[in-house]
Amino acid sequence: MTVTIYHNPRCSKSRQTLELLKEHTQDIAIVEYLKTPPNSTMLKEILAKLAIPAQDLVRRKEQLFKELGLANQTLNEQQWIEVLAKHPKLIERPIVVNGEKAVIGRPPENIHTLFS
Repeated sequence: MTVTIYHNPRCSKSRQTLELLKEHTQDIAIVEYLKTPPNSTMLKEILAKLAIPAQDLVRRKEQLFKELGLANQTLNEQQWIEVLAKHPKLIERPIVVNGEKAVIGRPPENIHTLFS
């Protein structure tokens, strides 16, 4: 089964996670999510596999988060998903999906749970 990583090659944690992933499998689909952002449907699927609400996938320390004034907003699940789809830079990274399960690779060792 192909394991998918939503990857940012400029992020050290994302690179570390990819290297750890290669120790488990060579069947890896690498999605550079800033170049090929997930749409809202894909985000819903990823969130279901992560078993977290959309707001937990938001990079709150990202400058863009502050620029958009999101800290003071109360958004529902669908609105958060739309924000993430429109601004993929706000998506926490990396995300690794293996079948019906997914984890955020922070720390990179989180991916081990996908293979146990």
